[in-house]
Amino acid sequence: MAIGSRRRACISGVVEDDGPSSPDHPSGSTAPPLLAPRLFSYIWRHSKRDQLAICAVVLASLPFYFASLDLPKRIVNDAITGKAYAHGEVTAPFLALEIDWPASLGGGRIHVFDGFQLDRLELLLGLSTLFLMLVLSNGAFKFWINLQKGMLGERMLRRLRFQLFSLMLRYSPQAQREVKSSETATIIRDEVEPIGSFIGDAIVTPLHLGTQALTTLAFILMQNVWLGLAAGGMVGVQIAVIPRLRRQIIGLSRQRQIASRAFAGRVAEVLDGLDTVTVNEGERWERSEISGRLHGIYDLRMRIYKRKFAVKYLNNLLAQITPFLFYAIGGMFALKGRLDIGQLVAVLAAYRDLPPPLKELIDWDQQRLDVEVKYETIAAQFAPRLLRTAEVSAPGFSDDSLNHLAFAGLILHDPQEDRSVAVTDIALPLPPRFAVVSPGSGLAHAAAMALAGLRPAVGGSLRLDVGGGGVRAVGYAGREPTLFPGSIRDNLIYGLRVAPLAPPEDPLYAAEARRTGNTPEASAAPWIDHAALGAADACGFDRTMLHLVCRLGLEEDLYRFGLTARSRCEGTPLGTRMIAARRFLREELAHSGHAGLVLPFERRRYNARATIAENLLFGVPVDQALVGRDLAAEPRFRAVLTDLDLIDPLWRLGVAIARTLVDLFRGVAPGDGLFRRFSLIEPEELPEVERLLGAIPEGTVPAPHTPIFLAIALSYVEPVQRLGLLDDALRRRVVGARDPLHEALRTRGVPDVEAFDPDRINMRSSMLDNLLFGRIDAGHGLASDVIQAAVRGAVRRFELEDDVRVRGLDYAVGNRGQALTQRQRALIEIGRAALRQPRAIIIDGTLRHISDLDRVIATLSEGPYAPGCLIVCAETPAEAAAMPVQIVIGATGRTEILQAHQEPVTA
Repeated sequence: MAIGSRRRACISGVVEDDGPSSPDHPSGSTAPPLLAPRLFSYIWRHSKRDQLAICAVVLASLPFYFASLDLPKRIVNDAITGKAYAHGEVTAPFLALEIDWPASLGGGRIHVFDGFQLDRLELLLGLSTLFLMLVLSNGAFKFWINLQKGMLGERMLRRLRFQLFSLMLRYSPQAQREVKSSETATIIRDEVEPIGSFIGDAIVTPLHLGTQALTTLAFILMQNVWLGLAAGGMVGVQIAVIPRLRRQIIGLSRQRQIASRAFAGRVAEVLDGLDTVTVNEGERWERSEISGRLHGIYDLRMRIYKRKFAVKYLNNLLAQITPFLFYAIGGMFALKGRLDIGQLVAVLAAYRDLPPPLKELIDWDQQRLDVEVKYETIAAQFAPRLLRTAEVSAPGFSDDSLNHLAFAGLILHDPQEDRSVAVTDIALPLPPRFAVVSPGSGLAHAAAMALAGLRPAVGGSLRLDVGGGGVRAVGYAGREPTLFPGSIRDNLIYGLRVAPLAPPEDPLYAAEARRTGNTPEASAAPWIDHAALGAADACGFDRTMLHLVCRLGLEEDLYRFGLTARSRCEGTPLGTRMIAARRFLREELAHSGHAGLVLPFERRRYNARATIAENLLFGVPVDQALVGRDLAAEPRFRAVLTDLDLIDPLWRLGVAIARTLVDLFRGVAPGDGLFRRFSLIEPEELPEVERLLGAIPEGTVPAPHTPIFLAIALSYVEPVQRLGLLDDALRRRVVGARDPLHEALRTRGVPDVEAFDPDRINMRSSMLDNLLFGRIDAGHGLASDVIQAAVRGAVRRFELEDDVRVRGLDYAVGNRGQALTQRQRALIEIGRAALRQPRAIIIDGTLRHISDLDRVIATLSEGPYAPGCLIVCAETPAEAAAMPVQIVIGATGRTEILQAHQEPVTA
């Protein structure tokens, strides 16, 4: 079974497609849709169903809202002032329901429900209870509407972020050079956040707030036309004037957004080039440049604030004029009998609900303008001109075109000279191994990028027909190896995770993903078909990977990495062999007279090469609160030391160490090697330590003890610092504290420290520590070399080398592979390309980081991971010397074909 992409085996500088998607490559891998040019068209396209559903509930809530406005008038007029009992009635109807037909429909009144007859107190309580129920109903409507808006906004934010990330994967090579990675990350992470928050409000909020405001105005008009016109006039002024004044803020906000994005990009540039800044003493200029940028952002912020708060002041002023008119005009109408008290109270109560929706509606308009600017700015960052064209289907090739290499009218861009060069046409049967060399120019690199489909040629065609349609066509190892944070294993298998082998286990996850335009494929699902790669399972494939990368030259590196990795083999056959190797190693060291080079972990003996903390714990902490400086402040740990009267002696020891080191470091530059030797106090800690020491009179022990001095004591190793402050009595007391500490340091009965045991593997310790079961006595000059040789002998005797190297695959490569050397990164990238089992592997300048070129070429030329075609693109003849066929492209584009033991042949 072949595992591969839909890319055909014929490469011509563009990606060609096999046709419809297959089960291995679901439709989710097709090109993502482009962003709509306008925000509201994007919102409507992806959320119209949810928007309409929420709007329907908004409209359904209006009758309840209107009733809550009208009910205070009835409470005041009918129950409190007694208007319902004005003609001597003892009772009045409550909840009576009548329908008045208009005259055009014949007129008349229909009694649907006569209601309940209540006295005055009962009517007051009934109307008040009804008002409370309406308040609760309106609150429930608001809760549901706001919840749905929030959910809709989050779904759309998830969709937008995923879509932008998918479009980023289609960035063209030119866009990759123009667009800063930090700016793109800022856009996807931060700048879309307000857009997602707004999407839930985009349609629902103006409908909700607008209908509420119109309902309130209609109610006021029904009570008194003049009061309604006064309220409507003020509303009109607010809606007409405030948004116009806010337009100026939008332009400033856009400038601030662009300036903030550029600031983030500049910070990232400085961080990426921090070594260059340091070596060229550019810190002062960089601070000045960043200060100028911050001042520009600050100035924009201040201008925005001035306009923003001026608009807010005007808005509040207009909102407060209306109550003045109500009190003056409404009061005059009430005095003249043209408006009763209940109506005036109802108008004032209704108007109380009018400014908030109006203010929110104006704020919504401000947010709309701001978000539209943000959306258009983001859309420009992912414009079609910056993206590679989507993969398209291409016709197949006849069998007679297979296994050929051809340049026809090829024009390549030389990145070194920044010019285009026409390359002489060539056509020849495809060699199984050949090199493309361009001494003194970057044409070979341009040819490699075109062959890999990463950057098309300027013109003409470059055809590489390797046959085997339907499998992976090309593996590529670039000039600057690119590794992602994670382990060596993660980077080696990166190219094998093409499609999940099983559908998502959680149907809710898949349904929500589809609803938000995300892929339903779960990253936690199995993605690697080990059987298709010739392995029974993941462990078997580890051995396959190990065989390949060791042949490439990483065997010693993986061995070193594996010795530092956690063992994770307690209770396994590997653990049994490691314990046997531990005992054999101890016997061999004793037999050779080197037993004293390793100080073993013994339950009742102090280990001179371990810290005081390690001697106290006699094991490896499981709880992070027991690691490093945090241990000195851990309550359970301190309680045991207090009970054993150990905390005072250790604290005094820490103070004595601190006094000695402060005197020693006085006047020493922070970068001096003295700090590295006596690493108990960091340079930046010195002022604080000196201040604390000044507050402690000689010979006193304050309570509570300052944790920093206890932490200094716990890090002390007498043979390393050699201050002569640790006596035998204190050593014995430290050893005696081990058992009480192991009893106290437990969580729900589970030990928080994995203790050392000569008959067990410590799962928290490294492979090397488990083999040695002790500390190397570095006081002897050649101790490290002797011990490493002895460990290697024990590992080989018990056939542990491959197991150690497999652990080395867990080694973390760091950010962009910075924990590895250039050579290690290059070999891992070549191994990643070979593991994909492509028809052709292109090595583009990677070999310049590797000294043993012949070994790499030989590994890729034979064996299970040898491709059908191996192509080396180089800028020097030395890198291509091992290749039997060399295509040499001169600076002018003239091409020569060199074959082993033959004269040059001009194409």
